[in-house]
Amino acid sequence: MSIGYVKFFTNAALLLRAFDTKAGRFYFIHITSKGAQMKCTCKSGVISMDKVDDILDQYAGKKGSLIPVLQKVQEIYGYVPSTVIEHISKKTGVPESTIFGVVTFYAQFRLSPVGEHLIRVCHGTACHVGGADEITSAIEGELSISNGQTTADGKFTLESVACLGCCSLAPVMTIDGETFGKLTP
Repeated sequence: MSIGYVKFFTNAALLLRAFDTKAGRFYFIHITSKGAQMKCTCKSGVISMDKVDDILDQYAGKKGSLIPVLQKVQEIYGYVPSTVIEHISKKTGVPESTIFGVVTFYAQFRLSPVGEHLIRVCHGTACHVGGADEITSAIEGELSISNGQTTADGKFTLESVACLGCCSLAPVMTIDGETFGKLTP
């Protein structure tokens, strides 16, 4: 595997881009204080750039279209693959680092596939006071995963989020977009 250059810095983490010359695939290597994690940046190994080109054609010449383009990409793939980031950059002239910055800034975007069911636990102030940490711990224990991880069978992904906007229901979580409130740890 040939390692590219240091590409991005995020909150106390380093992200390197690597290319596996034998497999012909790009990988992101995410390094934090807890160690390194390498993920293939594609779900099935095949990402159709034709679909991405169709999206880019819809927004050609429109200022401020990066977020809608990324939203449509995520609708198709369930996340924003690094190969698509690279392709969008080449087609639009927007630097990869800028695209990556948008993807990592907004909580709606993901850089890796999620499980069949997405569980989001709110950790906003009202939910935190109401026991969000204990709820997250209970889910982690039940599913044998940590926050941000997906179960080995690919069924569930657990995410802690800053706010779901349902403070009157605190503590609250969503499963596949359906809201569950007044939870007990």
